[in-house]
Amino acid sequence: MSEYPLRDNETERLAAHSGRLLAEITPKAIAGGELTGDDLRTHADTLRQQAAIARDHGYRQLAENLRRAAELTDLPNDELLKIYELLRPERASYDELVRLADYLENTYNAVENAAFIKSAAQVYRERKLLRR
Repeated sequence: MSEYPLRDNETERLAAHSGRLLAEITPKAIAGGELTGDDLRTHADTLRQQAAIARDHGYRQLAENLRRAAELTDLPNDELLKIYELLRPERASYDELVRLADYLENTYNAVENAAFIKSAAQVYRERKLLRR
């Protein structure tokens, strides 16, 4: 089996966040200035396929991380940075983390991220890592 099964075998089906096929993202396209930032962002479906491969090979945690990443592909970068900041120890209250989880679930259908953040909120509470 190829070390990179998706890249090596699915370039005619996989697409970037922009919809551009992976096969079209070439050094020539880069040099020619044909690509945009969204052409270099991973599409959620690609991450889900990578998650399935990871799961099938026994890498459960990696698969979970890739599925959560897939849920976040449509979030603006500034929102991602705010989430990152709130998840740092002592940066948010328990209620703020729960509200963040609810927001992600209701606004972006990021169910797995919401569950992860709620779990983190509970762990932060137990370990006294919430904002004081």
